[in-house]
Amino acid sequence: MKYKDYYATLGVSKDASEKDVKSTYRRLARKWHPDANPDKPKEAEEKFKEISEAYEVLGDAQKRKKYDMLGADWQNAAQQAEQQERYRTGYENEPFDFGNVGGSGFSDFFDLFFSGVGRRTSAPHGVARRGQDVESTIELSLRDAYEGGKKHITLQIEDACPRCRGTGTDRGRLCAQCHGTGRVMVTKKFDVTIPRGIAEGQRIRLAGQGGSGSPSGDLYLVVKVLDDPTYQRKGNDLYVDLPVSLYDLVLGSEVTVPTLTGSVSMKIPEGTQNNRLLRLAGKGMPSVKGKGAGDQFVRLIGQLPQQLSERERTLFNELAGLRNGKVKKE
Repeated sequence: MKYKDYYATLGVSKDASEKDVKSTYRRLARKWHPDANPDKPKEAEEKFKEISEAYEVLGDAQKRKKYDMLGADWQNAAQQAEQQERYRTGYENEPFDFGNVGGSGFSDFFDLFFSGVGRRTSAPHGVARRGQDVESTIELSLRDAYEGGKKHITLQIEDACPRCRGTGTDRGRLCAQCHGTGRVMVTKKFDVTIPRGIAEGQRIRLAGQGGSGSPSGDLYLVVKVLDDPTYQRKGNDLYVDLPVSLYDLVLGSEVTVPTLTGSVSMKIPEGTQNNRLLRLAGKGMPSVKGKGAGDQFVRLIGQLPQQLSERERTLFNELAGLRNGKVKKE
């Protein structure tokens, strides 16, 4: 049995991050997938199998830690593992046979240290592994985020192949269902509870709805709040532009303002400047922690009158003169 240098197989350094290992594996898997190499299927299948085996170890934090601990002492560890296997199966005095049914489909080195599969029986994997956590995106309207509550969604998520259990091989051959990737896309439906006031980038955790395993992993839904044609959100505060007339600003007025709970009346003070922000306390987004709510700020956008009549023009000229001291006050 030869030592397998999984780092060399993938072409990554020993301090490579989990993300780098995964991206390198995917690149090599695409390059050496048998479907992409019809002119050399045997070589591609063997190469693909080696890459999959290396990723099965380096892509799993626990297996990678164990692999790194083997180091130069891997042969002593192998002898100890063989002795334990002989004792467990009752074949202490017989030569250890790597060729019997029940292997993972990878190398003897992998089977001895990482598969947990008995060499002399077709027993299942020894220690169940927790399923991978899965991350996806859920799109919400601003009103969805404001109101919260139940939402029914359908997602395409990546999961371990049920046929090969994520190994990429089935009985020593390339898995026909996942084509050796160990992953397949599945469609799942979920009932999601949206917390009131949830914001862009926050996550909703669905326990046990991630990758298959024992126990299953969790599904994390990353929230994307769609742009709203009326409101702009900043934290828990909302901003809305409200067109008003020149006379509303100059003389003051009471106007109707839209909010997410319905229209409300708001008073504009006399002599209000254009683009001024007025605050409606508590009319913003509710706190996702359930404590209070933000405010709604109303930006007043003054609309100047157009196509003035002769009478209007005369009156504006009089007003301008009055402000500039050119017209005698009565």
